[in-house]
Amino acid sequence: MKQGKIGVQMMMLKQDIQQYGIYAALEKLADLGFGAVEVSQIAMTKENVQALARAQRELGVQVAAMSCGLEDISGKYKYPGDTLRDDLEKIIDDCRAVDCSILRIGMLPMSYAATPQRMLEMTDICEEYARRLKHHGIDLYYHAHNMEFFRWQGKPILTHMRERTQCMGFELDSHWMWRGGVEPAAYIRSFAGRIRLLHLKDYRIGLVPDMSSVPPQQFNQVFGTIEQYAEVGEGSLDMPAIIQAGLESRREYFLIEQDETYDRDIWESLRISRDNLIRMGYQSWL
Repeated sequence: MKQGKIGVQMMMLKQDIQQYGIYAALEKLADLGFGAVEVSQIAMTKENVQALARAQRELGVQVAAMSCGLEDISGKYKYPGDTLRDDLEKIIDDCRAVDCSILRIGMLPMSYAATPQRMLEMTDICEEYARRLKHHGIDLYYHAHNMEFFRWQGKPILTHMRERTQCMGFELDSHWMWRGGVEPAAYIRSFAGRIRLLHLKDYRIGLVPDMSSVPPQQFNQVFGTIEQYAEVGEGSLDMPAIIQAGLESRREYFLIEQDETYDRDIWESLRISRDNLIRMGYQSWL
């Protein structure tokens, strides 16, 4: 593989989509030069699935991955979308409708997050779904945040998850790997052959807020708020090294994701990430 495909995580566009619709948002992405998307936190109504299919036909925007939940977030909170437990056949039909062969679990249900044993129990459930989905030509992937880097028996839980599975793939995220305490490029290489997706998300340290407005009992919380997401190329991560590690490990899709833009317009953030990636030499990947 000589190059991958750079795209955008549609979670970033959900406010625009709510106001103007999926097709209009994808037109703006296409105008920026992006030709691939990962669908996340967007309700897969019949109308939205049809709009995605239309964007593929008319704009050439490729659906790199669709998203779902495993099951409800906890006993009290319903997952805001389709879940493998309750909507498996619909999810399969939606993937087929947009010619998508990758389905991702965006986050583990919190009911499985409390102990390593529960996280591995969840892994086994996901692996069984991954086996079932492969019969339909769909690869199931698990997206990790920083909690999966809790160290247990000498290594991150996410490493245990990889070693425990054969069918399920993993979507790594440059920012969450760094915050999880591993060197992103090296950790990516340890997942060679197990992932087709990689999130490009930079990391930066922001300024401390005006301390005169912070109560003394909340002083320690300030240290957490200065860790920030950043546009690709605007933070401290070695993005070319991360991308190269992904390419060597046979990643197909490199997806820009920024959870928070700190009052900057989302389209301006995407332009900054795009321009920085072009300056790094990745224009042909768009």
